[in-house]
Amino acid sequence: MIPVDPGEVLRDVERALAEDIGSGDVTADLLPADAGAGARVITRESAVVCGRAWFEGCFRRLDAGVQFDWQIDEGARAAAGSLLCRVTGMARALVTAERSALNFLQTLSATATTTAAYVDAVRGTRARILDTRKTLPGLRLAQKYAVRVGGGTNHRMGLHDAILLKENHIAMAGSITAAVARARVLHPGVLVEVEVENFGELREAVTARVDRIMLDEFDADELVRAVTEVDGRVPLEVSGGVGIDRVRAIAETGVDYISIGALTKHLRAIDLSMRVEIAARQNLGDAQILPR
Repeated sequence: MIPVDPGEVLRDVERALAEDIGSGDVTADLLPADAGAGARVITRESAVVCGRAWFEGCFRRLDAGVQFDWQIDEGARAAAGSLLCRVTGMARALVTAERSALNFLQTLSATATTTAAYVDAVRGTRARILDTRKTLPGLRLAQKYAVRVGGGTNHRMGLHDAILLKENHIAMAGSITAAVARARVLHPGVLVEVEVENFGELREAVTARVDRIMLDEFDADELVRAVTEVDGRVPLEVSGGVGIDRVRAIAETGVDYISIGALTKHLRAIDLSMRVEIAARQNLGDAQILPR
């Protein structure tokens, strides 16, 4: 099981519910306060399921007694039409939390599913699939968790835990050598990566003893040449515009990492549906709860 920070989940959940509920759910007020209900969640398409903690957290924040009967594990692939989960709780809580809960589940499952596709595409090579900082605002840690669930590896979490020297940083420092030296003095022990645009910069980065080199706009032949020239002395990363159609060919050049913004940026949410199916704690009588 991949660990998830409960505090981070709670903060995400509270922010999402506050955004949606505002001063109160005026539609849910139409339901009896003591009415119970059950619901079922299905996926209309194949997906790697991710985000159960956020999904559950939305309901638990409104009904501490809500119960979940999951039919699939976190990180497992569900076929189209599969029942993912049954939820039993107070009717008002179920309909109020529904949209926020599904938003988390469909978004994080999208990231995990996309990541899994890239990981499968490079299977058997040495390359590892990395994410980027191109995440949805406020969901950085959640989406990076989803990348891990999908089999990928996290790049730096933010600007605080690794140094990535790009063209502007290097220009202002005067050179790659000067920028790396300054980084080592100011932040000893922090990973230092340098983006290079040509073989002269590649050689300078290797000499500067950086921790990782990002190859920018190198074509396939140049990637092979770079792998040969560096000869394992520094891990090499490819970044920028890598689609699922090209990722295998890039991996086969022998690079160590391929970072892909599309894992968290170019999302199409998984198509999920939640439908109320039973009265759970109290008889709802003639009351109708319509799916959204």
